[in-house]
Amino acid sequence: MTFIDPEATYIDIDVTIEPDVAIEANVTLKGKTQIGSGTTLTNNTYVVNSKIGKNAMITASVVEESEVEDGVTMGPYAHIRPGSLIKKAAHVGNFVEIKGSTIGEYTKAGHLTYIGNSKVGSNVNFGAGTITVNYDGQNKYLTEIQDNAFVGSNATIVAPVKIGKNALVAAGSTITQDVPDNAVALGRGRQINKEDYAKDKPHHPENQKNNHTSEG
Repeated sequence: MTFIDPEATYIDIDVTIEPDVAIEANVTLKGKTQIGSGTTLTNNTYVVNSKIGKNAMITASVVEESEVEDGVTMGPYAHIRPGSLIKKAAHVGNFVEIKGSTIGEYTKAGHLTYIGNSKVGSNVNFGAGTITVNYDGQNKYLTEIQDNAFVGSNATIVAPVKIGKNALVAAGSTITQDVPDNAVALGRGRQINKEDYAKDKPHHPENQKNNHTSEG
């Protein structure tokens, strides 16, 4: 085990750490946390009552009352909230929040994503800005995303809903109904282009030129 700065590290008495773990400064390990061999915890990582597997890389992230399996990469600034399971070799990137969910093996949520009350299969890809809408103000509902699905950036998935195997959700879509296996789902307004309409607007260079001329 390697401590970069032992005086700047807090480890509770009930924490267990296997050999060959690297712990950088300002790491906090609390409760009955377990850290597997070969794992690295970088600066400002906070883990409480959680199990981190072997050969994981946790970068400046928070893990609370959850399990992270072998080979997971996480962070920076990911937040794993209670009741979550991050399976083998998944990637949870920067500013990703996961709550009460299972994330399958080799699944990737690279950045700026919220996954709550969800069951996610293996090899799923989440684009930036994806949100699972799990709470209607009174009740929480399940989102299920099956193996090999692809969710485009800025998609909003309104639970309860199921996205099938190999399905694709187009970027910018709001999904409120189940998506069958192998389907492409689009749930967004149609783009309309009004030709030459912008020429009447103040920002257009021709209008800015005319305004400058009249002022002179």
